[in-house]
Amino acid sequence: MPGSSNTGFGTPPAHIAIIMDGNGRWATARGLPRTVGHKKGVEAVRAAVEAARELGVRYLTLYSFSTENWTRPQDEVSALMQLLRFYLRGEIAKLHRNGIRVRIIGERQRLSADIQALIENAESLTAGNTQMTLVIALSYGGRQELVEAARKIAVAVRDGELAAEAVTAELFAAHLSTGDDIPDPDLMIRTSGEKRVSNFLLWQLAYAEMVFLDTLWPDFGRRDLEEAIQEYHRRDRRFGATVGSR
Repeated sequence: MPGSSNTGFGTPPAHIAIIMDGNGRWATARGLPRTVGHKKGVEAVRAAVEAARELGVRYLTLYSFSTENWTRPQDEVSALMQLLRFYLRGEIAKLHRNGIRVRIIGERQRLSADIQALIENAESLTAGNTQMTLVIALSYGGRQELVEAARKIAVAVRDGELAAEAVTAELFAAHLSTGDDIPDPDLMIRTSGEKRVSNFLLWQLAYAEMVFLDTLWPDFGRRDLEEAIQEYHRRDRRFGATVGSR
């Protein structure tokens, strides 16, 4: 039964986006290499995806690697790419069995050819699944996404394929990497105590509720997800309207 919610506190938000932060600090606090924290973070990803599916979340977007992350030390970047390979090779079959569709957003051309092939395979294999959509933001930056959408629209106007007056918010959103088939997040969660969006889904988060947790990502579990959903339900979402006008 897709989307079966057993939260006990109402229907979960349709789309949850998570900034997974704190792997390095988790490892450093334990006197371990940062790469150990990233490995532990992959385990938290597995648990978060499973919990979201069981709770009835329809879309889950995970910020796994930003365009800014390319500036990290090369050995750390290489380790992260290896973990990505491991995840794409080892988890996709299970995601497929669980009816989860996988979508990757970001500048995939910056990734190695073998990783691009793994991404294409994951998206192709799971394209028809309807239980939940897992969106992985990889080599992703919100500003870059907006620039690319604006560039595509500008070219269409220049070439006479689109009238300038036809450019609307809806049309602009359709040119983003989330396209017109992934709704904007209702809830954004960030772990590790940081309180900023860090170039993540800048357009799509316009009306998302935001919950910032002190929990470091490797320690994030089902209870943290449930508590964030509970906090979401305590919010009064007016989308810019006054009280009583919706």
